[in-house]
Amino acid sequence: MDDTAKNLLKLQYCSGITWKDQYSVIKYNPDLSRLPHMTAGELASITNRSIKQTETLLQQFNSLSDHHLYSSLQNSSAIFIPIFDQQYPESLKRLPQPPWGLFAIGDVSLLSKTNNLAVVGARNGNQYGKEVLQMIVPALVKKNISIVSGLARGIDAFSHEAALEACGKTIAVIAGGFNHFYPKENLKLAQRISKEGLILSEYAPDKKPEKWQFPARNRIVSGLSKGILVVQAAKKSGSLITVSFALEQGIDVFAVPGPITHKLSEGVHSLIGDGAKIVHSADDILSGWRQE
Repeated sequence: MDDTAKNLLKLQYCSGITWKDQYSVIKYNPDLSRLPHMTAGELASITNRSIKQTETLLQQFNSLSDHHLYSSLQNSSAIFIPIFDQQYPESLKRLPQPPWGLFAIGDVSLLSKTNNLAVVGARNGNQYGKEVLQMIVPALVKKNISIVSGLARGIDAFSHEAALEACGKTIAVIAGGFNHFYPKENLKLAQRISKEGLILSEYAPDKKPEKWQFPARNRIVSGLSKGILVVQAAKKSGSLITVSFALEQGIDVFAVPGPITHKLSEGVHSLIGDGAKIVHSADDILSGWRQE
């Protein structure tokens, strides 16, 4: 790990550091060589923060040992992939706000795959949603398609499980760091994914998940994917945030219809009305997959 990567790694562990702070510093000093020697005034002028805030930030930064952080990651079988690393996915670099680095546990070779399908849906997804995924996902993984989702309860968990049960690959993108998996009910699933697939976070392992991180991580879920499948979503579902990212990124949107009497069908049917490709089987995705 070179000095630039080491300094970027240390930034991830500074409490209160924001995406914009890092953008400002990297724009000012791309190789981050100035960072260990910056004054609070210099950093304040770059980030538009107060002197008091930058004093605290620099104190934290300079108190951290990159060797200790790197060893700690190794001990937990995790790695840090900076945005300028060859393993960092090109598709994420094209996001309006790309993660400055990714923390990863598992098979990082999956980051080089472009044949990925994001799956999103309701946290209170029911047996219908589970059966839909058990029917659709195995046929997709047979075509070497990896399933990307957010490791939330409900549809996310169902999609990861369906991929693993079909001996396929899956990528889970989480909010918060690896030391604070949420929800805890999915911890065993997370452990299995870490061995048979890949878990990603843009946050250092000690960062606890915050509400705003859940919608923010959805840009990574869609950014890693060639298409997005929506299964069970209410009219104001958070899943539709991921769809909006997908539309901005120009990727295909697929939707599974549900009973017209159920609230979890309202968001999905609205998407179909707006032009999402209707899905009754895996073939509808495979035949509607945008050719590159």
